[in-house]
Amino acid sequence: MADSVLEIKDLVVEFDTTDGVVHAVDGVSYEVAPGETLGVVGESGSGKSVTVMSALGLIQMPPGRIVRGEVLYNGRNLIGLPIDELRKIRNKEIGMVFQDPMTSLNPVFTVGDQIAEAILEHNASATELEARKRTIGLLERVGVPNAERRFDQYPHEYSGGMRQRAMIAMAIANDPAVIIADEPTTALDVTIQAQVLDVLKDATRETHAALILITHDLGVVAELVDKVAVMYAGKVVERGSVEEIFHAPRHPYTLGLMMSLPRLSGEIKKLLPIAGNPPSLLNRPAGCSFHPRCRLYHGREICRTDVPELPGGTTAAACHFTSEMAAELEREAAEAGIAAEGGRIG
Repeated sequence: MADSVLEIKDLVVEFDTTDGVVHAVDGVSYEVAPGETLGVVGESGSGKSVTVMSALGLIQMPPGRIVRGEVLYNGRNLIGLPIDELRKIRNKEIGMVFQDPMTSLNPVFTVGDQIAEAILEHNASATELEARKRTIGLLERVGVPNAERRFDQYPHEYSGGMRQRAMIAMAIANDPAVIIADEPTTALDVTIQAQVLDVLKDATRETHAALILITHDLGVVAELVDKVAVMYAGKVVERGSVEEIFHAPRHPYTLGLMMSLPRLSGEIKKLLPIAGNPPSLLNRPAGCSFHPRCRLYHGREICRTDVPELPGGTTAAACHFTSEMAAELEREAAEAGIAAEGGRIG
């Protein structure tokens, strides 16, 4: 896509362990444009977080290593940049909301000082007073009550939801072009989750930033994103618009995720879990990594021997038998007790 602000191309990341080489990310490619929200979904261990952490130079090397690939920010490859150059981009051009705000915030400094530091680090002419005023404004913007008083409080004095709001304030402090949110609603109750998502939505709308939302929660994806990349065992196995992914998934893994999701409407009478467990990234199955769990497998040799490629284009799935998905949609929908018309669920 010509107007993408961040593009990951054929990224391969490995880790050396005492048990062998972990193939954490295997040829991952996706991109996001200004003002667009990309949801990256998949089970734990699928490589979602490692992809973006590697892109920003945040994995420890060794034991990790980037084998190949490019991470293009406005056409500039971030892979191999000196750490000083990366630091100029991180938290200024690209903001990051980490999964656990309690471990991301330093417990011995006030929340306000930590956000102000992010401002001062990238704005040499700013004074401490100016940084304090901007920080208070940011805390108000993300819905932290009594922001002036909260500036001087420590992370342990914030609730989980307030800490996550503070992390969002830090991520948008320098009006970045890209915001990456890694499981931003983990361990929050449903009401707080909704509030945090609203804050993210408002922040990206106001700044026209691109947002990459990493999550295993399909409900979050439905609420917030424009397009989706589905990851399994270190690979992107399907991509498409949120409407396509939810209503007409083209990969059996994506369908499995959908059919195991409860619905508030109550229209699913029976949840259909995906059989088995994700494969070990130390020793992935030959051929299609999903074939041991796949309901389209039926013992076919090509699934065991040939790795399916992900075609180009905005809508694609890495499956040898994508043509059979419409019938599988109908069958699984009938088993779950919901309506599926013309290959679409709902």
